[in-house]
Amino acid sequence: MRVAVPFILTLAIVARAGSPEFFAPAHRISGIGVERDDLSQELLEARTDLMIQSQTFGIMREPQAVAGARRVTTDKALGSLIRSAAARSGLPATLLEAIAYLESWGDATAASPAGPKGIMQISTATARDMGLRVVTATRYKITREKVPIPSKNRNAKPRYKTVTHKTPYVATLRDDRLIPSRAVPAAAHYLAGMEQRFGGRDWAIFAYHCGQGCVGEMLDLTRRARGIPKDRVTVPRMFFSSSPAWNRELYQAIQQQMQRDYSPTYYFRVLCAERLLALYRRDPAAFAALSLQYKSEFSTAYRAPHRLSVWLKRDDLVFHSCEDIRAGLGSRVVKALDRPEYFGYRLKVTPDQPENLEFFQAASPAAIGTLTYIAFETRRLFEAMHPESQRFQPLPVVSLVEPESYANQLRGGEALAHCSGQVFDIDYSGLPPAELESLRFVLDDLGWDGYLGFIEEGRDSLHIGCSPASRDFFAAVFEEAADKQAGDLLDR
Repeated sequence: MRVAVPFILTLAIVARAGSPEFFAPAHRISGIGVERDDLSQELLEARTDLMIQSQTFGIMREPQAVAGARRVTTDKALGSLIRSAAARSGLPATLLEAIAYLESWGDATAASPAGPKGIMQISTATARDMGLRVVTATRYKITREKVPIPSKNRNAKPRYKTVTHKTPYVATLRDDRLIPSRAVPAAAHYLAGMEQRFGGRDWAIFAYHCGQGCVGEMLDLTRRARGIPKDRVTVPRMFFSSSPAWNRELYQAIQQQMQRDYSPTYYFRVLCAERLLALYRRDPAAFAALSLQYKSEFSTAYRAPHRLSVWLKRDDLVFHSCEDIRAGLGSRVVKALDRPEYFGYRLKVTPDQPENLEFFQAASPAAIGTLTYIAFETRRLFEAMHPESQRFQPLPVVSLVEPESYANQLRGGEALAHCSGQVFDIDYSGLPPAELESLRFVLDDLGWDGYLGFIEEGRDSLHIGCSPASRDFFAAVFEEAADKQAGDLLDR
């Protein structure tokens, strides 16, 4: 199971392009941001693979990831049931296993607060479509209480009466969703039927999470989208073939579904689960070791809250004071390039003392490179949207490296992460709407491929950092930007 981010197929070094008015790096990640109208099959396969790998975090951070893999792969009765259902439906057993793993961790009694139940997490409405019986009846809970009887005589002895209450509730008399021998074959048959209906297994998997009506709409939008070959209408094509500036109707539909339940990513999660279960079969110890890589050293919660909490380690928090930052200048941290209109970001950091401003305007080369690359892609996408009456504003950077003493004093949350020099915060509160939309799309785009992680910090700020595997790439972007800056100074 690969967890590092490969750049071989997605990294392209290209000739300088774009407007001479702002920095355009020669090192590029193909297919990110504005680039959607020429998505080759090779690039699509590369992005799909990266997307599958990036889903590992969401699965392996869960406390039941190891126990669920053991249950799904070693339960002989369940394995026999899945193989039988697979043979009858024509679907791979590994697919049915992956869905059972994702949906319930192989627990036949699992129940979602949203309603779905059982090992395959089937809703009541879908259960009926599958031919499963869910029989309920209204019952009443009887309770009695004594209540005082009102009296006009204040001096009279209190009297009470007993009042009976009948509270209705729904009792389940039979629920086939909780019986794996019925639920698993029914789910397999249902998936096979959707594969025939929508013309592809990927769409059937998508529909298992999103619903047939949802997928019917998304499939129609994908077929009508520009730049998608008629014989290659797939879920990955749908997901990677739109942006705020290209196939916008499809992009908006995907965003709507993402906000609802992230269902457009379900296909990739299932494929990731298949890989993870294959790893567990080959080497359970390696699987357990992998799960430890997705535990946060900072959070006491039952699961890592976000990717940055996994990527950063306590040993990374080396800047305890401004003297530590001073000692690291030029090596572990570098000064941010302060040319807002050219590099696309503006420094608005606030030091503890005015004389310490120089230290607070620094971060690791990878962090500054990540910031520079995000600003470049955001501006490219913004300009491609041609927003009326809106002008690109350099991204306001409100935090780079900070000494531990200052971070503890000023802010909570993710403040200590800044003592690593590997993260930065962008304040988006004053950005034009089209620029904010572009920024969020670029962050999502880079995030889905595993290049960076980000979370909301407060009400109007984003906390961002690149993955350890991509630090060398973004450090190279910084070096390129620094060389350009030095060259421009010599030319003056």
